[in-house]
Amino acid sequence: MKAFPAAPGGSKRAPLVARLLGLAAMAGLLYGMGGCAKTPGDLRPLAKGAMVKLAVTDKAAAAPPAPFADGAGRPHTLAELRGKVVLVNLWANWCAPCKLEIPSLARLQGAYATAPVAVVAVSLGKGEDETAGRAFIARNPPLVFYSDPTYQLPYAFRPPIEDLPTTIIFDRRGRERATLAGGADWSSAQARAVVDSLLAEK
Repeated sequence: MKAFPAAPGGSKRAPLVARLLGLAAMAGLLYGMGGCAKTPGDLRPLAKGAMVKLAVTDKAAAAPPAPFADGAGRPHTLAELRGKVVLVNLWANWCAPCKLEIPSLARLQGAYATAPVAVVAVSLGKGEDETAGRAFIARNPPLVFYSDPTYQLPYAFRPPIEDLPTTIIFDRRGRERATLAGGADWSSAQARAVVDSLLAEK
């Protein structure tokens, strides 16, 4: 079979082009590997230290629409906080580990006073528990009091939240990204690393 004639100088340029293409492919591969390792918002490597109990959500789910109330009794939903990194802490006045954790959540909120971060501590309970919970939050600024005396919010999650305290973390698109049950030091460097990772996402 007769071969097509080579283009002028083609025999000299072909090896050079092949080498350049090979180098470009290798550079792209290395860049991609580096990008995967440093992807903002990859929370799994951050589950250590104070965040060792952090459970990353496999499939980012939208925040549930169940309402909760502010201190004046006005209803709110998590959809109102879209655009912020949100930490929803479900707690109760009768829960000792809950009350131990709250001050660190207050310090975390204070550390991000000028950033789009919201710590929403929702008190579960009514009557005397609600009254005492309101007073306890007042002693832990800058947190503000929210309540869910009907327990709608914990059971709006899938799976339902059954342990207190539990903190559910949402990204700025309003998607659940992780949960942490049993309490943690939210004023720690590890906790800030989780928040910073979500803030870094575009």
